[in-house]
Amino acid sequence: MPRSSPSLDRATPDRIAESALSLVDEAGPEALTFRALAARLGISLASLQRRCTDLAGLLDLCTDHLAARLPDVEPGTAWATATEARFTALYRLLSAHPGLVALRGARPWLGPHLLARLVEPQLADSLTAGMTPEEAITAYRRMYLLTLGSASFVDHRDPEATRTVTRTALASLDPAGYPALTGNVAAILPALTDHEVYHGALRQLIHAADPAREATGKDPL
Repeated sequence: MPRSSPSLDRATPDRIAESALSLVDEAGPEALTFRALAARLGISLASLQRRCTDLAGLLDLCTDHLAARLPDVEPGTAWATATEARFTALYRLLSAHPGLVALRGARPWLGPHLLARLVEPQLADSLTAGMTPEEAITAYRRMYLLTLGSASFVDHRDPEATRTVTRTALASLDPAGYPALTGNVAAILPALTDHEVYHGALRQLIHAADPAREATGKDPL
Protein backbone atom coordinates (compact mmCIF):
# COMPACT_ATOMS: atom_id res chain seq x y z
CA MET A 1 0.00 0.00 0.00
CA PRO A 2 1.24 3.53 -0.71
CA ARG A 3 2.39 5.37 2.36
CA SER A 4 0.39 8.49 3.20
CA SER A 5 2.19 11.76 3.77
CA PRO A 6 1.53 13.37 7.17
CA SER A 7 2.17 16.77 5.61
CA LEU A 8 -0.37 16.23 2.85
CA ASP A 9 -2.84 14.79 5.36
CA ARG A 10 -2.61 18.06 7.29
CA ALA A 11 -2.86 20.09 4.06
CA THR A 12 -6.38 19.16 3.03
CA PRO A 13 -8.16 21.87 1.04
CA ASP A 14 -10.50 22.60 3.95
CA ARG A 15 -7.66 22.89 6.46
CA ILE A 16 -5.67 25.13 4.14
CA ALA A 17 -8.65 27.41 3.60
CA GLU A 18 -9.59 27.59 7.28
CA SER A 19 -6.00 28.34 8.30
CA ALA A 20 -5.57 30.97 5.60
CA LEU A 21 -8.83 32.68 6.56
CA SER A 22 -7.83 32.68 10.23
CA LEU A 23 -4.47 34.20 9.37
CA VAL A 24 -6.04 36.99 7.31
CA ASP A 25 -8.79 37.66 9.87
CA GLU A 26 -6.31 37.88 12.73
CA ALA A 27 -3.43 39.77 11.15
CA GLY A 28 -4.74 41.37 7.96
CA PRO A 29 -4.33 40.58 4.27
CA GLU A 30 -0.62 41.38 4.22
CA ALA A 31 -0.01 38.50 6.64
CA LEU A 32 -1.07 35.84 4.16
CA THR A 33 2.12 34.39 2.73
CA PHE A 34 2.84 30.79 1.78
CA ARG A 35 5.61 30.65 4.36
CA ALA A 36 3.38 31.91 7.18
CA LEU A 37 0.55 29.59 6.17
CA ALA A 38 2.83 26.55 5.95
CA ALA A 39 4.13 27.32 9.45
CA ARG A 40 0.60 27.60 10.81
CA LEU A 41 -0.36 24.27 9.24
CA GLY A 42 2.84 22.62 10.46
CA ILE A 43 3.89 21.50 6.99
CA SER A 44 6.68 22.30 4.59
CA LEU A 45 6.43 25.08 2.05
CA ALA A 46 6.79 22.50 -0.72
CA SER A 47 3.84 20.49 0.63
CA LEU A 48 1.65 23.58 0.63
CA GLN A 49 2.71 24.52 -2.88
CA ARG A 50 1.73 21.06 -4.10
CA ARG A 51 -1.83 21.87 -2.99
CA CYS A 52 -1.91 25.54 -4.11
CA THR A 53 0.64 26.53 -6.70
CA ASP A 54 0.21 30.29 -6.28
CA LEU A 55 -1.66 33.00 -4.39
CA ALA A 56 -4.47 33.06 -6.96
CA GLY A 57 -5.10 29.35 -6.40
CA LEU A 58 -5.04 29.84 -2.64
CA LEU A 59 -7.57 32.68 -2.82
CA ASP A 60 -9.83 30.60 -5.05
CA LEU A 61 -9.65 27.80 -2.50
CA CYS A 62 -10.56 30.16 0.35
CA THR A 63 -13.46 31.84 -1.38
CA ASP A 64 -15.04 28.63 -2.55
CA HIS A 65 -14.61 27.17 0.93
CA LEU A 66 -16.72 30.08 2.19
CA ALA A 67 -19.25 29.68 -0.62
CA ALA A 68 -19.97 26.15 0.60
CA ARG A 69 -21.69 27.84 3.56
CA LEU A 70 -24.26 29.58 1.37
CA PRO A 71 -27.78 28.22 1.92
CA ASP A 72 -29.64 25.79 -0.26
CA VAL A 73 -32.95 27.57 -0.71
CA GLU A 74 -36.02 25.33 -0.64
CA PRO A 75 -37.44 24.74 -4.15
CA GLY A 76 -40.69 26.59 -4.69
CA THR A 77 -39.71 29.52 -2.46
CA ALA A 78 -41.05 32.82 -3.77
CA TRP A 79 -38.54 34.53 -6.06
CA ALA A 80 -38.14 37.63 -3.91
CA THR A 81 -37.71 35.61 -0.71
CA ALA A 82 -35.17 33.24 -2.27
CA THR A 83 -33.23 36.11 -3.81
CA GLU A 84 -32.98 38.02 -0.54
CA ALA A 85 -31.90 34.88 1.33
CA ARG A 86 -29.09 34.13 -1.11
CA PHE A 87 -27.64 37.61 -1.33
CA THR A 88 -27.90 38.47 2.35
CA ALA A 89 -26.05 35.22 3.12
CA LEU A 90 -23.32 36.22 0.67
CA TYR A 91 -23.14 39.67 2.28
CA ARG A 92 -22.68 38.15 5.73
CA LEU A 93 -19.87 35.91 4.49
CA LEU A 94 -18.02 38.73 2.76
CA SER A 95 -18.50 41.17 5.65
CA ALA A 96 -17.02 38.63 8.06
CA HIS A 97 -13.80 38.35 6.01
CA PRO A 98 -12.84 41.83 4.71
CA GLY A 99 -9.17 40.87 4.38
CA LEU A 100 -10.00 38.12 1.92
CA VAL A 101 -12.24 40.50 -0.06
CA ALA A 102 -9.36 42.99 -0.24
CA LEU A 103 -6.94 40.32 -1.45
CA ARG A 104 -9.25 39.10 -4.18
CA GLY A 105 -9.73 42.59 -5.57
CA ALA A 106 -11.37 42.42 -8.98
CA ARG A 107 -10.66 38.70 -9.49
CA PRO A 108 -13.77 36.79 -10.63
CA TRP A 109 -15.29 34.40 -8.13
CA LEU A 110 -16.35 31.38 -10.15
CA GLY A 111 -15.69 28.41 -7.89
CA PRO A 112 -17.97 25.36 -8.00
CA HIS A 113 -19.70 26.07 -4.69
CA LEU A 114 -20.56 29.65 -5.60
CA LEU A 115 -21.85 28.58 -8.99
CA ALA A 116 -23.93 25.76 -7.49
CA ARG A 117 -25.32 27.63 -4.48
CA LEU A 118 -25.77 31.16 -5.81
CA VAL A 119 -25.33 31.78 -9.53
CA GLU A 120 -27.05 28.75 -11.06
CA PRO A 121 -30.08 28.60 -8.72
CA GLN A 122 -30.58 32.37 -8.83
CA LEU A 123 -30.55 32.48 -12.61
CA ALA A 124 -32.71 29.36 -12.85
CA ASP A 125 -35.28 30.83 -10.44
CA SER A 126 -35.36 34.07 -12.40
CA LEU A 127 -35.95 32.26 -15.69
CA THR A 128 -38.64 30.09 -14.14
CA ALA A 129 -40.31 33.20 -12.74
CA GLY A 130 -40.61 34.61 -16.25
CA MET A 131 -37.53 36.74 -16.80
CA THR A 132 -35.69 36.69 -20.11
CA PRO A 133 -32.06 35.56 -19.94
CA GLU A 134 -30.97 39.19 -20.34
CA GLU A 135 -33.23 40.34 -17.51
CA ALA A 136 -32.07 37.49 -15.28
CA ILE A 137 -28.36 38.19 -15.65
CA THR A 138 -28.85 41.96 -15.35
CA ALA A 139 -30.78 41.55 -12.08
CA TYR A 140 -28.15 39.12 -10.80
CA ARG A 141 -25.26 41.45 -11.65
CA ARG A 142 -26.92 44.43 -9.97
CA MET A 143 -27.45 42.53 -6.74
CA TYR A 144 -24.03 40.88 -6.84
CA LEU A 145 -22.21 44.19 -7.38
CA LEU A 146 -24.24 45.86 -4.63
CA THR A 147 -23.34 43.02 -2.26
CA LEU A 148 -19.66 42.98 -3.16
CA GLY A 149 -19.31 46.75 -2.96
CA SER A 150 -21.19 47.03 0.32
CA ALA A 151 -18.92 44.44 1.91
CA SER A 152 -15.70 45.67 0.30
CA PHE A 153 -15.41 49.29 1.32
CA VAL A 154 -16.06 49.00 5.06
CA ASP A 155 -14.58 46.68 7.68
CA HIS A 156 -17.83 45.79 9.39
CA ARG A 157 -15.95 43.87 12.08
CA ASP A 158 -14.59 47.19 13.42
CA PRO A 159 -17.22 49.85 12.75
CA GLU A 160 -15.80 52.31 15.28
CA ALA A 161 -12.44 52.37 13.48
CA THR A 162 -14.23 53.09 10.21
CA ARG A 163 -16.15 55.96 11.76
CA THR A 164 -13.01 57.34 13.41
CA VAL A 165 -11.08 57.45 10.14
CA THR A 166 -13.94 59.19 8.38
CA ARG A 167 -14.50 61.62 11.24
CA THR A 168 -10.83 62.63 11.12
CA ALA A 169 -10.94 63.09 7.35
CA LEU A 170 -14.07 65.25 7.52
CA ALA A 171 -12.62 67.35 10.33
CA SER A 172 -9.75 68.35 8.06
CA LEU A 173 -12.08 69.83 5.43
CA ASP A 174 -12.80 73.53 5.08
CA PRO A 175 -16.50 74.01 5.95
CA ALA A 176 -16.74 76.82 3.41
CA GLY A 177 -15.76 74.46 0.59
CA TYR A 178 -17.55 71.34 1.85
CA PRO A 179 -20.64 72.52 3.74
CA ALA A 180 -22.71 69.37 3.01
CA LEU A 181 -20.02 67.04 4.35
CA THR A 182 -18.84 69.05 7.35
CA GLY A 183 -22.33 70.12 8.34
CA ASN A 184 -23.81 66.62 8.44
CA VAL A 185 -21.18 64.51 10.19
CA ALA A 186 -23.69 63.21 12.74
CA ALA A 187 -25.79 61.72 9.92
CA ILE A 188 -22.90 60.53 7.74
CA LEU A 189 -20.95 58.50 10.31
CA PRO A 190 -23.70 56.04 11.37
CA ALA A 191 -24.70 55.39 7.75
CA LEU A 192 -21.17 54.18 6.94
CA THR A 193 -21.53 51.05 9.03
CA ASP A 194 -25.30 50.56 9.10
CA HIS A 195 -26.12 47.16 7.60
CA GLU A 196 -29.62 48.38 6.84
CA VAL A 197 -28.16 50.60 4.12
CA TYR A 198 -27.27 47.40 2.26
CA HIS A 199 -30.44 45.50 3.12
CA GLY A 200 -32.64 48.41 2.11
CA ALA A 201 -30.86 48.81 -1.22
CA LEU A 202 -31.08 45.07 -1.89
CA ARG A 203 -34.81 45.06 -1.22
CA GLN A 204 -35.26 47.98 -3.60
CA LEU A 205 -33.46 46.08 -6.36
CA ILE A 206 -35.51 42.95 -5.65
CA HIS A 207 -38.74 44.92 -5.64
CA ALA A 208 -37.90 46.57 -8.96
CA ALA A 209 -37.02 43.25 -10.63
CA ASP A 210 -39.65 40.98 -9.04
CA PRO A 211 -41.45 39.14 -11.88
CA ALA A 212 -44.56 38.81 -9.70
CA ARG A 213 -44.91 42.59 -9.60
CA GLU A 214 -44.15 42.92 -13.31
CA ALA A 215 -46.78 40.30 -14.23
CA THR A 216 -49.63 41.84 -12.28
CA GLY A 217 -48.67 45.48 -12.11
CA LYS A 218 -49.12 45.19 -8.35
CA ASP A 219 -46.81 44.57 -5.44
CA PRO A 220 -46.73 40.88 -4.44
CA LEU A 221 -48.50 40.15 -1.17
